[in-house]
Amino acid sequence: MAHYKGPDPKREQFRRYLEKAGVVDSLTSVLVSLYEQQEKPNNALEFVKQQLGAVGQTSEDAEALQQEVINLRQKCARLAGENKELKAKLQRYESVPEDGGTAN
Repeated sequence: MAHYKGPDPKREQFRRYLEKAGVVDSLTSVLVSLYEQQEKPNNALEFVKQQLGAVGQTSEDAEALQQEVINLRQKCARLAGENKELKAKLQRYESVPEDGGTAN
């Protein structure tokens, strides 16, 4: 005679954790999207990975990161130019004799 056991408390706690974190909704959404594909992808796992990757990052996030990269590259170029100028100035000052450059 088999006895019915209630749900395992640890499993129930984990399930609630996944629901609160939005994991269940995200997975459901991705699986529904896969189900609704007219032509099923050859690699379902890769499809799921791509879809989950897209869920975590909005186009706004991507645009903001791209703009930050552009800004940082411009700043880097500007600082590299400034560094080059300062090195040239330093070179000129180091090559001038300490007595002002006039020898009699």
